[in-house]
Amino acid sequence: MKNKHVALLFSIVLLLQWGCGKKQAVMQDADMAKSYSTITVKLDSVELQTKYPTILKGKEDIDIKPRIDGFIDAVLVDEGAVVRKGQPLFKINSPSAIQSVENATALYNTAKLDVERMRPLAEKGIISKVRLSAYENSLASSKASLDQARATLSWTSVTSPVDGVVGSISFRSGSLVNNSSILTTVSNTSTMIAYFTMNEKDLYHYLNSTEGKTQAEKIKNMPLVTLLLADGSTYGLKGRIETISGIVDAASGSVTVRVAFDNPDKLLRSGTSGKLIIPDFVENVFIIPQKATFQQQDKILVYKVQGDSVVQKVIDARSTPDGISYAVFSGIENGDQIVSDGIATLKNGKKIKVKN
Repeated sequence: MKNKHVALLFSIVLLLQWGCGKKQAVMQDADMAKSYSTITVKLDSVELQTKYPTILKGKEDIDIKPRIDGFIDAVLVDEGAVVRKGQPLFKINSPSAIQSVENATALYNTAKLDVERMRPLAEKGIISKVRLSAYENSLASSKASLDQARATLSWTSVTSPVDGVVGSISFRSGSLVNNSSILTTVSNTSTMIAYFTMNEKDLYHYLNSTEGKTQAEKIKNMPLVTLLLADGSTYGLKGRIETISGIVDAASGSVTVRVAFDNPDKLLRSGTSGKLIIPDFVENVFIIPQKATFQQQDKILVYKVQGDSVVQKVIDARSTPDGISYAVFSGIENGDQIVSDGIATLKNGKKIKVKN
């Protein structure tokens, strides 16, 4: 019996020692976890950027089609060639056009002989002047038909309507083509056009923050646009916003914006993809490091210090161009203190100790 009492007493002592040790360890861990770095937010200004994907087009992208049916005799240019307005691109063999000229020539010659034969008779009064006029009208009609046939024959030479660059050539020598065949495309790339869509919220933001009474004045005063190319490089010349569509698309809630880029060195080609960067200078915002935030259900949150603990705050924020910080528009106030590091170990209502 005595041994049982000794064993029970020994067990109680061990349990008390273990409990005290555990409590002391927990208290030590809690003391270590309470110390966090914080920052005090204050109002600032920053230049933000908004990026929009785009596909560039030439100022004029013109499909080249033959005006007559026939076979391609010769392709006079190569893909990617720089051509001038009026420069021949294709030569077409059109037997029907040649036959039309021959027929019109024969009719014209016949009508001309008739007039030459009848004019002396009319002068002598053998035939009436009315009859001579009929022959002369026939001659004029045949002359017009001949001119039309010759004009049609000239269409066998397909020329460029503008200065530009030749695109892909779909047909080669010997191909049968007609007036619906697209032989190639010539792009006037002296100025490149980039279209992109902007939602209503962004549209009103830019319009309201830009000087001008009318939309035309505001467009004129909008900031220049930067073009980011597909390889990540920046195009050397800035673009100008030229137009904003007057109708908001009911399905997408967006408008179409047109931007023009000068292209003197012909570096840009029609079909080039890229991103348009529009700067946006904003004032009275808070700049905080992104590492001081976390995301939850598509929302951005921070831990605000409140007394000796923290509370979660949802903020309205946009990333700065460097990708390191956020510009905060709402959710926190000037002078608020937020945790700037180690937020992964925090939870709402947790007590903390602020590092000095």
